[in-house]
Amino acid sequence: MNAPLPVEVLKQHLIDPEICIRCNTCEETCPVDAITHDSNNYVVDPEICNGCMACVPPCPTGSIDNWRLVVRAEAYSVQDQLGWEELPGEKVLPADTAAEPVLLAPADASVPGVAAAPVASGASVPPWSAAHPYVNLYTHKTPVTATVVGNYRVTGADTESDIHHIVLDFGEQPFPVLEGQSIGILPPGTDAQGRPHYARQYSLASPRDGERAGYNNLSLTVKRVTQDHGGAAAHGVCSNYLCDLARNDTVQVIGPFGHTFLMPNHPRANLIMICTGTGSAPMRAMTERSRRLLGTGDIGKLMLFFGARTERELPYFGPLMKLPRDFIDINLALSREAGQPKRYVQDLIRERAADVRDLLADRNTCIYVCGLKGMEVGVLDALQDVVVQSGKDWSILHEALRREGRLHFETY
Repeated sequence: MNAPLPVEVLKQHLIDPEICIRCNTCEETCPVDAITHDSNNYVVDPEICNGCMACVPPCPTGSIDNWRLVVRAEAYSVQDQLGWEELPGEKVLPADTAAEPVLLAPADASVPGVAAAPVASGASVPPWSAAHPYVNLYTHKTPVTATVVGNYRVTGADTESDIHHIVLDFGEQPFPVLEGQSIGILPPGTDAQGRPHYARQYSLASPRDGERAGYNNLSLTVKRVTQDHGGAAAHGVCSNYLCDLARNDTVQVIGPFGHTFLMPNHPRANLIMICTGTGSAPMRAMTERSRRLLGTGDIGKLMLFFGARTERELPYFGPLMKLPRDFIDINLALSREAGQPKRYVQDLIRERAADVRDLLADRNTCIYVCGLKGMEVGVLDALQDVVVQSGKDWSILHEALRREGRLHFETY
């Protein structure tokens, strides 16, 4: 008599709804369109996911890196997951399960209809010397309360670009952060379905020891959203909430997030920082951290490429111009300045090719890019042109920068 075949066990990929901040990074990254969402949750389709792991490194919160062993016939469906408020516990598997769990679909690009995972532009690991980050200390269910101690507009009052520098104080509540990390803000109120608003993510604009050195506070760079990327009227729920906050108001905060877009921690590390608009936040944090280390002699070269439409729309323009030129090499790309030709950050990278090339040749150099998603291709093309001009192979250097945690993108 033939024995019954063992029940096949699958390692199912799931997203933790308690930690997910609905930033859409995973859905944009998935090469096989296995990730989808509704107004409640982001979920992984068990009929499509091939376990390629492409979505895991870019996730700022780690909510994407969750797995459950399940019997294939009992895999959690998309509809199951859309209704979750929290992840289910581990199931007790039957005794006659297969010895080796398998992925929901073959992670093999040679299988017809299954796409290969894309080659990431940036690193999925932090610089080797980065300090240890703390992540997910506070969640949607257990947020921490911070008090507003400052809210200042940092762009010209006569411009459409209403960008604010907002300082939050945590008092005696621990909230350790590093340059390059981000936090989530829970705006009050509910959405059209009557559900509480989900968190919105903002990069830190202050260094690890506080906006004011030695204080348990941090700062954010927030642009008031009144239009979508297509120019249509749109009201940013969280950005308008934050920009309208007054001193002594309180906000609900979750996080911190981020474990790769981190500043190197070893002496004389060089930084190439490339940003536009509010993408300047992590660059300000890293620059201020370096400025506070000036007396130690432990900082390397800082080179900044900063893009905006005009000087008046460039956040922190005044303070930036006061920094010593022997401390930071500043290159401003203005695309709408009256009487000047349009210039973008990639144009300035090519103009400064010799200096950029020298920094790229130094293994102590890390590159950080933050801003709109569309800038990635232009920046990579410019870096490739710089390297190729010297007769070097960009593909080899690009892979080394990624592998060594020295090229990082934070785009949205």
